[in-house]
Amino acid sequence: MPGTSGSSEHVLAGAGPDGRVAGTEATYAGCMGRRSPLLSVVAVAGLALTACSGEGDSASPPATSSAPAASTTPAGTDDGTATTAPSDDAVSETSSEPTEEPAAPEALDVEVVLEGLRLPWDVQLLPDGTALVTERGGRLLAADPTGTPAEAREVALDLPELFVGSEAGLMGLAVSPDFEQDRTIFLCHAAQPTGAAPDVRVTRWTLDEDLARATRDGVVVDGLPLTSGRHAGCRLLLLPDDTLLVGTGDAADGRNPQALDSLGGKVLALTTDGGPAEPDGSVEGADPRILTYGHRNVQGLAVQPGTDPPVVWSVEHGPSVDDEVNVLEPGGNYGWDPVPGYDESVPMTDLDAFPDAVEAVWSSGSPTRATSGAAFLRGGAWGAWEGALAVAELKGSGLTLLLVDGTEVVDELRPRELDGTYGRLRSLTVDEDGALWVTSSNGEGDVVLRVTPAG
Repeated sequence: MPGTSGSSEHVLAGAGPDGRVAGTEATYAGCMGRRSPLLSVVAVAGLALTACSGEGDSASPPATSSAPAASTTPAGTDDGTATTAPSDDAVSETSSEPTEEPAAPEALDVEVVLEGLRLPWDVQLLPDGTALVTERGGRLLAADPTGTPAEAREVALDLPELFVGSEAGLMGLAVSPDFEQDRTIFLCHAAQPTGAAPDVRVTRWTLDEDLARATRDGVVVDGLPLTSGRHAGCRLLLLPDDTLLVGTGDAADGRNPQALDSLGGKVLALTTDGGPAEPDGSVEGADPRILTYGHRNVQGLAVQPGTDPPVVWSVEHGPSVDDEVNVLEPGGNYGWDPVPGYDESVPMTDLDAFPDAVEAVWSSGSPTRATSGAAFLRGGAWGAWEGALAVAELKGSGLTLLLVDGTEVVDELRPRELDGTYGRLRSLTVDEDGALWVTSSNGEGDVVLRVTPAG
């Protein structure tokens, strides 16, 4: 499989002699992970080191190829058949008609919306469909996606203190749910203020009517640890109640993940003004802004559709093994504790040291794929893939779809159209029409993609 060392292709159980189930075939990565019951917030974590697993953004881009044929997955039950019968004790005066499970897309359409970019980090959509894109080097771009490819224009952004190095720079982006009234966005970036210690921070901005300039309105949170720029996080997610989640990195400092007075290696839950979303906090004895701790480098956050209270999944990188999918349980410890020093041979979730640590619901095993952004697929056009968690991969140079039942990962597959075709993939966003937006992260000639089911 291009770009995914250690992966293999499998057909589903119950396939016929030709390897087909219900007229479709699927490409599956072969490493399923640990699972555990999850509470109100879910996290997808895939951890990968710059040094030992090739996660770092400075890595050379993988070879690319022309777009391959699409892969699809059988619908319904494990053997690809539809669920047809009522329960044995059902009583009815009329016969029950067989029900047919939705089919998976036969192919995907991949449209290049923006091209010629350099390390785009995040993409989010405004209510009118305009795409906002951050580049790690410090540019904020706005693009009307009606063109193919669209024309991007730079939004003036005053960030004189921006620090760009290793994996740090201008990173996560979130758009206010009330943007049409307040025109507010949130940015996460590394900073090196004159006369002050460098850090990672979240700032609040107002966009003008013409999307020509962003004006800073204040700092939401600062003091997220920063060293060389390695493991800088930083993913943002606004929940329906306006709680702002911030996924942070451990700054490659082994003390940070378990230190309850450090904001590194955590998921924070904030008001949009920067206060704790829960005044009493979620972790006893900790900074009240900390929702969960014991993380390595959180890269993705996504709300599972149809959940109330919202179930959130997050993505982070592992060391040389075990990118992970985790559930964010408020107050939970996710078990990363690379001490003394920065010992990356310790388990991602160290159950010997922390027997009550929250176990992963999925992990990559070995090798890691440098899993990154995540988004749940929404809309009937996705068929059997609706509700799957899409996870971008940097080192893996592709996209993995995790098929879920509640908070359990039941299977995974890789769409062939994105498998190695565009190199390293970082961020994912689903728009109001259900299209999946994807950013690449190769260092030059990067693109923003819009992916939809064909037909």
